[in-house]
Amino acid sequence: MLLLICVLLPIVCSALVALLRKAKRGLRMTAAVLSACVTSAAVGYLIFTDAGGRFELLQLTEQFVFALRLDGAGKVYIGLAAALWPLSVLYAVEYMRHEKREGNFFSWYLLSYGAAILLSAADNLFTLYISYELLTLCTVPLVWHEQDEASTKAAFQYMLYLIGGAALGFMAMLGLSGFGLGEFHGTPALSANADTAWFRVLCLFGFLGFGVKAAVLPLSRWLPAASVAPTPVTALLHAVAVVNAGVFAVARFFYDTVPLDAVRGTWVQTVMLMLSAATVLYGSAMAVREQHLKRRLAWSTVSNLSYMLFGLSLLTRQGMTAGLSHMVFHGMMKIILFFCAGAVLVQTGRTQVRQTHGLGRQMPLTFGAFTIAGLSLMGVPPLPGFVSKYALVTAAFAQGDVWAIVGGAALLVSAILTCVYIFTVVFPAFFLQPEAVGETLPRDPGPCMKISLTVLCLILIAAGLFAGRIMTYLASLSEGVML
Repeated sequence: MLLLICVLLPIVCSALVALLRKAKRGLRMTAAVLSACVTSAAVGYLIFTDAGGRFELLQLTEQFVFALRLDGAGKVYIGLAAALWPLSVLYAVEYMRHEKREGNFFSWYLLSYGAAILLSAADNLFTLYISYELLTLCTVPLVWHEQDEASTKAAFQYMLYLIGGAALGFMAMLGLSGFGLGEFHGTPALSANADTAWFRVLCLFGFLGFGVKAAVLPLSRWLPAASVAPTPVTALLHAVAVVNAGVFAVARFFYDTVPLDAVRGTWVQTVMLMLSAATVLYGSAMAVREQHLKRRLAWSTVSNLSYMLFGLSLLTRQGMTAGLSHMVFHGMMKIILFFCAGAVLVQTGRTQVRQTHGLGRQMPLTFGAFTIAGLSLMGVPPLPGFVSKYALVTAAFAQGDVWAIVGGAALLVSAILTCVYIFTVVFPAFFLQPEAVGETLPRDPGPCMKISLTVLCLILIAAGLFAGRIMTYLASLSEGVML
């Protein structure tokens, strides 16, 4: 019952915020923040008490059942979202003050939370697919929030890529149903029919179909385009919830649905490793080239999502642990970086990297937070980015396959490129003279943004200090998967 409550709570709160659209802003914002906090508290209680159980909501056929159950992997995905969502809503309270259609924004923002919870609790591939598509549909209005030419184009591209890519996932789901698709955590009928070319094609369809949300090549250009959305959207949904949904779905598809022995060492795994490694390098190179700050961070996200996909594509326990750990740590790092870019935009109206020169001394909290998250993204110890990147490279070389080693080398090259696109923001911000923008000097944002940035930085530092325990927990999740 608690699991159902956690799914329904943000949906009900979304309707409540919509009804308060014409109420005083203070009341609407209080309702939005409390809604996110209450939902996250319920999710936290569910995670730590294992009080969810299994719920079968709808049975279309014997094989297509819409059922919910929260297990270890689902706890990782929704636990990250639950920790970051209230802080994102708090940040958005200040950011959206001067935006239009504020009520619509918070309503869809909370509704997306419900879709993310639903996705995390999917008990089988059918439920995963339906929840995956619901999350896409809930976030399209957020990308289209400005309702101008740029946001309309971005929203159309977003739908074209994600719904088009999901068609491949749909084909994989239907195809595997013919092989005896059942619940997660064991599908013996699949094992008996897995040594066929058609089965391997379906596996590739699943990787590309669900991987489109993780922006794997050649399906990556939608993510930078979606940066036209308000920063709370690009920060949370396109650096945490939506893109991590792609990584989470790929993990579910391969580690909980198909027998990995039928994929390991085949051309399918080779393609997965090649595409992931290529995306890592391509995203990093594009981030170095990009001069728009939010789009630079978006290309960085493209690269880092394929760090995770690369770890999962190794099809080993070590690779799975490393991929999931980078999903957790990257979410923390990237939401801080996007929030800092949003703070610069709100306070100065600047969007280009060169326009941030000298702002570090005038906005010390903002660029201090950017520096901490950037150092972690580069892999500087003892911050958590070092732990997950080290685990990924170690897993790649331990696997021993040629393409795994090539991919590990690609991660090392990408780390160098990360230093370039982060330091070309940080160094000029603190050590160059600022551009003149009239008589008003920029300053750090208001209390809501400051609190969000400060708490997120503390969480990131704590994650580095307790990274060993986090990695141990993530490694324990592989005990029940089909390896």
